[in-house]
Amino acid sequence: MDPRALLDHWLTSGTLRPSTAARYRGDVTSWLTWCEENGVHPYHADIRHVAAWCEDRYLRPHLDGRPFDGPDALAYLVETSPEVAGTHDGRITAVTQYYVAAHDRRLVKGVPNLLDLRAGVDRDGAEPQKLTPEERDAFLSAVGGWGPEQRRHYLRDRLIAYLLLEGLRPGEVVRLDMRHLYELPDGTFELRAPDDFENVGKQHTLGINASEALREYLPARIKPVDGVHALIIGQGGRPIVSRYPNMLVQEIASLRTVLAQRRPPVTADALAHTGKRDHGSDD
Repeated sequence: MDPRALLDHWLTSGTLRPSTAARYRGDVTSWLTWCEENGVHPYHADIRHVAAWCEDRYLRPHLDGRPFDGPDALAYLVETSPEVAGTHDGRITAVTQYYVAAHDRRLVKGVPNLLDLRAGVDRDGAEPQKLTPEERDAFLSAVGGWGPEQRRHYLRDRLIAYLLLEGLRPGEVVRLDMRHLYELPDGTFELRAPDDFENVGKQHTLGINASEALREYLPARIKPVDGVHALIIGQGGRPIVSRYPNMLVQEIASLRTVLAQRRPPVTADALAHTGKRDHGSDD
């Protein structure tokens, strides 16, 4: 199927809201036009091509001469132009959903992994809105399907998602310490998340899903550099960056239509707010 024919078929035969379909049509049409102008077949494109499109069409005026080539450029965008960064993330979701549709129709072998292109900002400054039961089920389904074809360290990503659904805030997930992790006789885990002042923090007893995800993750945990005790380790053996949980949640959510078109968007804070419960005492 021709890439533009796919766009029409996807948007006219699916269940997207009219406002979402209109937004996706504009974003994906821009992407397909860029591909035509640059001799790139959309079905053979990768993250480098999507990054070049974003820079050429939208981001160059906001980067003050910087190339759009990695985390530093995204961090600058978030700091100086947060509204532009939020719109950019929505654009990445639109392209991801297009490739989900292409994959469903067996036109591409897989959905491009565009996580590294996300700024990871929440475009809605209001109180995080809990996921509905339907949305929570859709997110759990997406997490269950999140495997090595999406990310090399998918076990780490799954654990992050389940920890958020336990009600841990993104900042707490980033600061979890291996030295305050204890396995209980029933196979679940207890942990303490350092607060903003690096105090030991509240006690949390994890549920079955998060405990199983943790048990699977520990043997695959990246070896940390000396002096780093964070549970969640990123590239180079150091803790993950603070925006990673939100980037991850948005990428996972972009794989399910009911989540991708949600407004306000699904964020790490919304996920934690959904799972918020009484985790225990401060003792």
